[in-house]
Amino acid sequence: MRIVTWNVNSIRARLPRVLEFLERQKPDVVLLQELKCQDEQFPAEPIEEAGYNFQVFGQKTYNGVGILARHRIEDPFRGLQDEVEDAEARVIGATVGDTMFLNLYVVNGQEVGHPRFDYKLAWLDRVARLLERRYPKNEKVVLGGDWNITFDDRDVYAPEKWREKIHCSTAERAALARIVDLGYADAFRHFTAEGGHYTWWDFRTFGFKKNEGLRIDHFLMSEAALRTCSGVTVDLEARGGERPSDHAPLVAELG
Repeated sequence: MRIVTWNVNSIRARLPRVLEFLERQKPDVVLLQELKCQDEQFPAEPIEEAGYNFQVFGQKTYNGVGILARHRIEDPFRGLQDEVEDAEARVIGATVGDTMFLNLYVVNGQEVGHPRFDYKLAWLDRVARLLERRYPKNEKVVLGGDWNITFDDRDVYAPEKWREKIHCSTAERAALARIVDLGYADAFRHFTAEGGHYTWWDFRTFGFKKNEGLRIDHFLMSEAALRTCSGVTVDLEARGGERPSDHAPLVAELG
């Protein structure tokens, strides 16, 4: 099973690139973030013609997440499934085959100390509680998405410049570590130890051409899922060319 997580930064603006990618990589499951459209605006027909079922949780202009799959998508749910009122479409989960998926578009946080930063940390605590309630540790579980957090300095092109800044702060990394401690592993790091591999590059600074990026898109896998994983790579081809997203897809192979 080939699985992908990709922040497409608007599914309608990026549709030709998405269809091109689906044809080239032929993934079995795709977790998409930042759809930036309501459910009824999702380009259902071309996605179905490409051979995919889908479940989406959309929102006008902002956010939005979706799951595409070549096989049946079972038990879909939207949101963090708790008592907290939340108008932001950032979470969708489902089961495909014998694997449970959770697709997350984690809150950006704007900057350390901003009210949205505090909201981000509280939101990640809610994610941890969802995992404890709904995702058994002995199952094949894949958590994918745009986490908006780096694990360590290997994920940052200029660590001193980003020290204690958004995406790289101690508090954010600790929140991510708490989720890992529930029984998950950073699948990319399981196969690749060295730094210099990124999934996001700033359009404004032409970061992709200079490889000045951050690794903020991740697959976290349970032990049962990781045992079947044979590799995780960043698809740099999808980040180049005409009108790309500012993120590259992360691709994993599961047995």
